[in-house]
Amino acid sequence: MLRNAAALGLVAAALATAGFAQEERVHGVPRLDHVFVIMMENHGYQQVIDNPNEPYLNSLITNNKVNLATNYFAVGHPSLTNYLEIVGGSNFGIRSDNSPNWGSTSCSPNIATGIVNADDGGGNAPVPVDTGNVCPITGSGTDAETPAVDIWNQVGGPFVALADLDGVKSVPAAPTVGMTIGDQLDAIGLHWKSYQESLPVGSVSGVNYSNGTVTNLTDFTNLAPLTSASVLQNYAVKHNPFAYFKNVQDGDDSDNSLANVVGFDGPRGLYADLAEGHVPALSFIVPNQCDDQHGRSNADAFCAFDYGQNNSGYTYGTQVGLNPGLIQQGDTTIERLVKAIHASPVWNSESSAIVIVWDENDYSGSTTVISGLFPPQNQNRVVLTVQTNYGHSQDAQSDTYYTSFSLLKSLEGAFGLPCLNHACDPGVQVMSDLFGEEHRH
Repeated sequence: MLRNAAALGLVAAALATAGFAQEERVHGVPRLDHVFVIMMENHGYQQVIDNPNEPYLNSLITNNKVNLATNYFAVGHPSLTNYLEIVGGSNFGIRSDNSPNWGSTSCSPNIATGIVNADDGGGNAPVPVDTGNVCPITGSGTDAETPAVDIWNQVGGPFVALADLDGVKSVPAAPTVGMTIGDQLDAIGLHWKSYQESLPVGSVSGVNYSNGTVTNLTDFTNLAPLTSASVLQNYAVKHNPFAYFKNVQDGDDSDNSLANVVGFDGPRGLYADLAEGHVPALSFIVPNQCDDQHGRSNADAFCAFDYGQNNSGYTYGTQVGLNPGLIQQGDTTIERLVKAIHASPVWNSESSAIVIVWDENDYSGSTTVISGLFPPQNQNRVVLTVQTNYGHSQDAQSDTYYTSFSLLKSLEGAFGLPCLNHACDPGVQVMSDLFGEEHRH
């Protein structure tokens, strides 16, 4: 207890130094032994709910097996930004999917420089930008603003305006400390793992993508005529946010390092850990890009990109034109994961919760610069469900306004941690109605 109290004090001191108001811990959700967060990709709320090719997830909702957030918003775009916000409460100055600048000791983190790592697709950035690899995140500084409407960085195709959150609310740049919930857990002697499907065998340091066998580091000399362009990028580092942090890359603390990044298979992988009942406090579970509904251009038809358009033009934000195979493959993956968790000894013996969440919508945008509300199908609203194994009703459909920061704050509350970065912002709600009230204990 003394070690835990001292560790929490160090975390709080680091946050206070960066300019954060601190709570002793987050209140509103019960203390949990395990939380399993399953990350899905690039589909808005309307595209998932009642989709006939998503039968398993929808059956969990209609049969009151899970609680559903009907008003949950991803913060920004693209994927990496959202993953960082879920585990760290900040974009850390990164509004791109760029790979890490692995192990660099000469670059300066974006929160220190104030330069935004961005795609800058419009070429008209209103702030200084960097479009190269991401400097390892560390220290403290200021993150990047998330505007209500993006008109320069993540727009493309016919779109000139893209909604972040609901297209009305924005997130101003703010003081930020380069930490994640992984650091917080490690500080009090709890553990985390980032379970990433299709990792290669061996070290993941420097690996930006992999099909499970070859990676961006592979020597293709003896593989001609195959080239790196032939590789199906199933694993993508942009979906592994912990790998972007300097202390995790450096690995000085083996309990808070790339050793925590493991695959689904193998002796230390997800399925083995579940079968043995040897799982960490936080299991961050990321299917590969064919199984998480992201899709790839060089895959089979069931993994083909899901552009949401038909011969009549762009139909983003609706179910029209979606790839039914990709939707079904993701739904089957969810079923496989949930049933494996239910079969684990920990599900029947320790307080646990399963969160299923999509990282962002499908880039539904507008063809004109608009003022006022985006239509619902163009907002960055996504599905989030919570299932618990303790005495809490599983039939809630909450219309409370929640964001990725709410999810982080709720996870922190489940483990007795203080809030981190934007999870501390005024108005960020804890998901008490989805996880159950704290007074359960």
